[in-house]
Amino acid sequence: MKLTSYFRSTAAYRVRIALNLKQINYDIACINLLSGEQQSADFLSRNPEGLVPTLDTQGRVLAQSMAILEYLEEAYPASPLLPAAPLERAYVRGLAHIIVSDMHPLNNLRVQQYLVNQLGVSEEDKLTWYRHWVAKGFTSLERRLSNNPATGSCCFNHSPTLADVCLIPQVYNARRFDCPLQDYPTIKRIETHCLSLPEFNKAQPERQIDAS
Repeated sequence: MKLTSYFRSTAAYRVRIALNLKQINYDIACINLLSGEQQSADFLSRNPEGLVPTLDTQGRVLAQSMAILEYLEEAYPASPLLPAAPLERAYVRGLAHIIVSDMHPLNNLRVQQYLVNQLGVSEEDKLTWYRHWVAKGFTSLERRLSNNPATGSCCFNHSPTLADVCLIPQVYNARRFDCPLQDYPTIKRIETHCLSLPEFNKAQPERQIDAS
C-alpha cells in the first residue's frame, strides 16, 4: 500500500493518522505541492484532480481523503473509526464534515493561491479570510462538543474516531496561521490528548520524510 502525500496537506495528514490507528503498513511517495509536482503528466494520469492524497492499493488508485478513510474503515474494520450505533455514527460523521466540508475547502492551498494570484488579495487579507472560516467552523464544533455528554478525551468518548482524525490536522493548520484558539477549550483538550497518542504523533507533518 502506497500513500502519495505532502507533509503539510491536511487531507493527507488525516489518512496518515487513520493508517497508523489501524496499524496498516504503508509506504509514502512525496509530492511537493508548492513546486507544482502534482500537475505533472505522470501524476495527473493517476489522479486527474492533481490533489493529494492518493492511495495505491490492490492495483487501484483511490483519491479524496474521505473516500479513502471510508475504504479503510470498511476494508480494515479493526480499530474502528466509527461507533457501532447508526445514530452515533451519523453524529461522528457530522463532526468530521464540519471540518472537511465547511472549513477545509475554503482554506486549502488552491484557494489561498487563487485569492492571491488571481484576485490580487493581499497576504493580510488572505489571513483574515482564513481565520474567519476557521473561527466559524471551530465555534460550531466547540458548541457541539462541549454540549454533548458523550465527548470524552476524544471527540466521541475516549477512543479516536473519524472526527478526531479530521480535527487534529485542522488544528495544526489553524496554529500555522496563528488563528486564535482561546475560545475552544474542548478542542484544545482533545488536541492535547490525541497528540499524546503514538499514532497521531507519528503522523505529524514535522515527522514526515519531506518535512522542510
